[in-house]
Amino acid sequence: MNPIVNGWYADPEARFYEGKYYIYVTRSFTKYEDQMNIDAFSSSDLIHWEKHEGIIDMSGYPYVHRAVWAPTIIEKDGKYYLMFATNDIHADDEGGGLEIAVSDSPAGPFRNLIGTSLIGKIIHGAQPIDAHLFKDDDGTIYLYYGGWGHCNMAIMNETMDGFVPFEDGEIFRSITPDGYVEGPCMLKRGGVYHFMWSEGGWTNGTYHVASSHSASPTEICKTGKTVLSSSEIANGPGHHGYLHVEGTEDDWLIVYHRRIIGDLEAGHRMLCIDRMTFDGDEIVPVVMT
Repeated sequence: MNPIVNGWYADPEARFYEGKYYIYVTRSFTKYEDQMNIDAFSSSDLIHWEKHEGIIDMSGYPYVHRAVWAPTIIEKDGKYYLMFATNDIHADDEGGGLEIAVSDSPAGPFRNLIGTSLIGKIIHGAQPIDAHLFKDDDGTIYLYYGGWGHCNMAIMNETMDGFVPFEDGEIFRSITPDGYVEGPCMLKRGGVYHFMWSEGGWTNGTYHVASSHSASPTEICKTGKTVLSSSEIANGPGHHGYLHVEGTEDDWLIVYHRRIIGDLEAGHRMLCIDRMTFDGDEIVPVVMT
């Protein structure tokens, strides 16, 4: 039943690790200074959720003073790499940006991998926030990220502390679709890559999710269609992740945050899950429950 847990949470990233479903979230406060760590929830049945509070060892981030949010995670060679945004930076010299941390467990604690921000600059107009890590079938790990209406992608290196250039020598490639605001997400199903993102304003009912599909993780279509939007159930659904239900051939879930209709408090966002279905290579618009 939605919301799946009590409390205000946002920007979920969902994975299945070590026999459990995990959802990593932003602590959703209107005052950014109250968002100083990341929480996670785990479940073996998608019904009963255990909270893992403060999964980052913030002692390794003495330069972080304002806002920790929008987590993404990937497993590589038995270790778990957590990426998240800090300090809500608006210029290259402010300190903070996108951080990367590592742990031996999907529940943490996660410790600073490199001692500084992984991306601490405004590149191609994209604020370094809202990272999403995607591992392809060949093991290549791609990073998609960006706010302020700009989206970049890069290829992570083997040690997860830097990047591998594209064939043309470019490190960060601009891939911004029409209407993109923030919250990128990549899903692969049956050899087809579904790139999704959030549009509209995150504080109101215009927030929604759009998607497009292609045959490559690096070739992003510029136009998409709406697959999750406000209804009589709730307002402003977006900034989502997804799960492929273990043991099924083609059962998918979308994990997202949304708002109570009429609640104008910016931080009041709730963690929800609904079924995501496909018609051929198209995502069918999600029905919120």
